[in-house]
Amino acid sequence: MASLTLLRIELGRSEAVEQLAGLRSQLSAQGNVVSARGRELTERVFGEALPPGRVVERICEDVRQRGREAVFHYTEQFDRVRLDAETFRVPRSEMAAAHASTDPALLETVRRVRQNVLAFQLGILNRTAKLKMPGLHELRLRYRPMRRVGVLVPGGAAAYPSTLLMTVCPAQAAGVKELAVVMPPTKNGAYNRDLLAVCHELGVREVYRIGGAQAVAALAYGIDGLPSVDMIVGPGNLFVALAKRHVFGQVAIDCIAGPSEVVVLADASASPDFVAAEMLAQAEHSPGASILVTWHAPLLDAVESALHAQLAQLSRGELARESLEQFGALVLARDEQEAVCCVNDLAPEHLQIAADNAEELGERIDNAGAIFLGHYTPVAVGDYAAGPSHVLPTGGTARFTNGLSANDFLRRSSVLSFTRAGLKDMADDVIRLAQREGLTAHAASVEIRLKD
Repeated sequence: MASLTLLRIELGRSEAVEQLAGLRSQLSAQGNVVSARGRELTERVFGEALPPGRVVERICEDVRQRGREAVFHYTEQFDRVRLDAETFRVPRSEMAAAHASTDPALLETVRRVRQNVLAFQLGILNRTAKLKMPGLHELRLRYRPMRRVGVLVPGGAAAYPSTLLMTVCPAQAAGVKELAVVMPPTKNGAYNRDLLAVCHELGVREVYRIGGAQAVAALAYGIDGLPSVDMIVGPGNLFVALAKRHVFGQVAIDCIAGPSEVVVLADASASPDFVAAEMLAQAEHSPGASILVTWHAPLLDAVESALHAQLAQLSRGELARESLEQFGALVLARDEQEAVCCVNDLAPEHLQIAADNAEELGERIDNAGAIFLGHYTPVAVGDYAAGPSHVLPTGGTARFTNGLSANDFLRRSSVLSFTRAGLKDMADDVIRLAQREGLTAHAASVEIRLKD
């Protein structure tokens, strides 16, 4: 395996600001992180070199206009699979057969993880909030689940039953009745028996063999055989992220995600082997960003050495190495406070705090999708089993976006109920503000109810 060359950044030096800005830029959904194969494929399909945003616009508008015919066309072009009305939806019998033949140990794991996720998501679920002034008025928030939700499950480099658990279970905790799962027609997607078995185990009844931007458009606009949804959730590549942005407003979305990422905030107590393993766990997504931030200078060399040693043991080691060199960094801060400020600026998807005072450091972090405290809380426990969803904001969007939870599948309505006495008690304020705004009909709608 080739030697590893990692970007090093020393905060406080003149070039550090530009280096960090470059990292943030390429990790965003606007970073245009597209593989060489992806660029070649889109050029072949469209006959010209198009930027990812334009590719997505073309696909989505074509699906909006031509429906299922366009979805089948792009599936054949990008996935080399020819679908028709009979094959694009997975029969329930096929899911049941996959479930019957799947390793029982996998299904036991799925059941345990499902229980973990449901327990957490039900525990944080919003319920009715109420404010009552007896004899005057009652105010409350009422929650209703989304009617129908589309779930995106990737199927490129690997199969991801965890994505099913971390999207379907929060939706079920919220009470969503209709779930449409889309997976590309690949051996790691809708032709993967483990994934079909997990769908059956979770009670998913709609699974479609489509992926990419065309699947997002199909869910948003609806096509023959696949009714439109109200919300689309789940991860994907850059084209999927841009397609979600394109259809936002037609439907709700969870977030616009870029490459998976981790920042490890570490002090002198951190194990170089643990830190390296954490960074590699994200790098093997390829693309996946892995950044160490520390104020303990000796840790940088120790972690780089551990990374090189562990890369040789990984089945996806070469991909992880390329990812580290493209999206990784070792950042040296001058002190603990500067390190915390750096993390807040990066606003990472995953933050693993490998420090003796992890709890205290965590309280000083405002921007992170998920925070993993201490030397024995790897990101993998959140990815696979703990309970919070692993669908999280990336590319610095944790400054304003939340990770997926059951509450995102709830529509909220305010409900107001006034008596005549309650209306009279508030009338002067309502009328005064309405008149100041020149909206006299608003004022009159109150006055007419209070005439003797």
